[in-house]
Amino acid sequence: MGKIRVVHYLNQFFAGIGGEEKADITPFKQDGAVGPGTALQKQLPEDMEIVGTVVCGDTYFNENLETATDEVLKLIESYQPDIVVAGPAFNAGRYGMACGGVCKAVQERLKIPVLTGMYEENPGADLYRKSVYIVKTGNSAAKMRQALPVMAALAAKLAHGEELVSPTEEGYLPRGIRINKVHDKRGSTRAVEMLLKKIKGESFTTEYPMPVFDRVTPRPAIKDLAKARIALVTSGGIVPKGNPDHIESSSASKFGTYSLENVSDLNEQTHETAHGGYDPVYANEDPDRVLPVDVLRELEKKGVIGSLHPTYYSTVGNGTSVANAKKYAHEIGLQLKEAGVDGIILTST
Repeated sequence: MGKIRVVHYLNQFFAGIGGEEKADITPFKQDGAVGPGTALQKQLPEDMEIVGTVVCGDTYFNENLETATDEVLKLIESYQPDIVVAGPAFNAGRYGMACGGVCKAVQERLKIPVLTGMYEENPGADLYRKSVYIVKTGNSAAKMRQALPVMAALAAKLAHGEELVSPTEEGYLPRGIRINKVHDKRGSTRAVEMLLKKIKGESFTTEYPMPVFDRVTPRPAIKDLAKARIALVTSGGIVPKGNPDHIESSSASKFGTYSLENVSDLNEQTHETAHGGYDPVYANEDPDRVLPVDVLRELEKKGVIGSLHPTYYSTVGNGTSVANAKKYAHEIGLQLKEAGVDGIILTST
């Protein structure tokens, strides 16, 4: 009996092609293990072999989702794999979205096991955790050595058809799947035991983890709006025509800072949306629908607000990680505070 055939999916960076300047590279394949695949191969059992590596640029995949998925799957299928491993993507948003998308498509179309690895705040983890096995990793490639052994162990179990135990024991993100299990203690007894441990300050693991929601305390109301300087910030991707900062349509790695000096109205000749998560037709037709500069100028003339801040900030919320969103908010907030802004209107899609 031959070895179990493994195909590894990587982005342009981990394949050693280049960074952001190569993110639009189209899919291609290379025989054997590449980059982190060589370390992964060492962690796999002797009866598993990485026979090929498929590479695709993050920007190309996310901006050409259907086409790129078809192209990547065709290359993967050419190796006749028994299992596909993607990444790990850590906290790279677009890479995570690509790894998740590739795994889901392989699982559905080729009917073989798949797995990937991501930081739990990666947008790809949130989108695909219920569909595919995602090993929980650290937030950067510095945690590669810790991630690969766990991925290899899970890949071996999946490839050999072995029964998996709990997500905690296997190291993958919970998928929201609950199964019946016979326990030697009744539920009330286990609950009391956990409560006593909590009271004593001892560690315990809940059997039903609850979601954690980030709550933001509202700021006090503006006392006199007629004297207030108001700023516009958007996650709807409104940028000057041509998208000069090349803000990505999904999983944005940056935000843009743009002038509103002498601007009273946005139009299709001057501005557009870079957002890839909604139909852009109406936003491109009249960008004020997402970033209401025209309305704010009217309120400014009528004395309802003191003034419109001459700079606006824009990024894309589509697939952008929570960690990046918090970072952008902090940087933008500091700049607006320094500029003496009294209030911010944050618009989405």
